[in-house]
Amino acid sequence: MAMTSDIVIEAIREDHVEGFREALDMVARERKYLVFTEAPPVEAMLSFVRDNIAAGHPHMVAVADGKVVGWCDIRRGARAAQAHCGVLGMGIIPGYRDRGLGRKLMLATIEAAKATGMHRVELHAHADNFRAIALYEKVGFAHEGLARDAIRIDGRYIDSVLMAMILT
Repeated sequence: MAMTSDIVIEAIREDHVEGFREALDMVARERKYLVFTEAPPVEAMLSFVRDNIAAGHPHMVAVADGKVVGWCDIRRGARAAQAHCGVLGMGIIPGYRDRGLGRKLMLATIEAAKATGMHRVELHAHADNFRAIALYEKVGFAHEGLARDAIRIDGRYIDSVLMAMILT
């Protein structure tokens, strides 16, 4: 297992797409952290990454020994009235969690968002994902709301916590 210091955090490139998809799929199939329960097809992932790159949406990956082990992206609002806001999504594959990698990925992505002039970043977390919520709080996200029964996976309803930070 690579130490966190051996992991490179870099802006996503097209050659990361398959590894990004594999990482997303691995986390999604755990069925407890994401609204995805499996990754989209590779063609859809390639389109998503190309759009992020072309639009300047901050999107970082964590790479260990050539393998994508985590990601963090912030998608800017599509409409002019929301273009100052972005929605953060992230994940770390098992075996690389609880090493400070999520914090490093988020901080790098938030810095990239600041560089684009973004003013607000928000995210939605499963209310029972206490580890992620604690990380978001530590990085500076504040609780803004709770959407009751907003997620349904395997017949189980899960509340969603809305958190946000204003970039200064």
